[in-house]
Amino acid sequence: MPLVAAAIAPHGFPVIPALDDGAAEGGVETPRAMAALGRLFNDRQVEAVVVVGPHGIRADGFFAMVDAARAAGTLRWKSRSVEVNVPCDRSLIEAINNASGARGIPVARVSYAGNRADQAVIPLDWGALVPLWFLGHDQNEAGTGDVLGNAPTTSGGPAAVLITPSRSLSREAMVDFGRTLGEVISRDVRNIGVVASCDWAHTHRADGPYGAHEAAERVDAVVVDAIGRNAITDLLALAEIDVANAAIDGLWQALILAGVQDVTPFTLELQSYEAPTYYGMLVATAAVDHD
Repeated sequence: MPLVAAAIAPHGFPVIPALDDGAAEGGVETPRAMAALGRLFNDRQVEAVVVVGPHGIRADGFFAMVDAARAAGTLRWKSRSVEVNVPCDRSLIEAINNASGARGIPVARVSYAGNRADQAVIPLDWGALVPLWFLGHDQNEAGTGDVLGNAPTTSGGPAAVLITPSRSLSREAMVDFGRTLGEVISRDVRNIGVVASCDWAHTHRADGPYGAHEAAERVDAVVVDAIGRNAITDLLALAEIDVANAAIDGLWQALILAGVQDVTPFTLELQSYEAPTYYGMLVATAAVDHD
């Protein structure tokens, strides 16, 4: 089967209910929308998921793709913590690498620890960990978040491909890579999902690490409008100065998803948008049907 589910998802720590201390810093609607996203991917019987995010290992000028047996990470928020350990889908990694190489798209395979990819374990960043938690990787077994620890003893969600794009590449390159990704997925025999892990403007409040800027509300409004109209490629026109002043981190991953959409059309439905602290979070999902 080709692509069966797609989403744009946030990655703020407190979106995970197990980390929420009741302060609603993960918003009110966002955790509910993320739970619904998880149900969608489960209902679509997703067997492997590609997560494209901004916070993984980066390689300047490349699309960095994890080439390891699994990824492990721990998130700590105030007095709480969660651990996630996810297997990596080696066959899909290989197919994406080969297709990208044939097109001259710069992909760097990155790994950590063991020198053999089938023994390597890479640190799992929050940009991937948060959406994966909602995709069935919420067993939270003690010690499994340590890259030198053991694999979990219980089965979780789908195997993952983890990709981090370099922002030194053009916006058009993001769409082009997405098209290649979409073509690879269309040739796979399994049910595949894609998640663009995106937070948006980070300058909504003066007490945040990036300070406040008037561009935050304005840029997020443009993003919400474009995604609400299922028109991700409209974000190609965002002014660079506004991207910088709003400090968004979702543009590049969203454009990759737009490339996937070029190959396998689907309609994103906006589920929620909130900015409960200094950054904006948006959830949009699509069930992809095939005749």
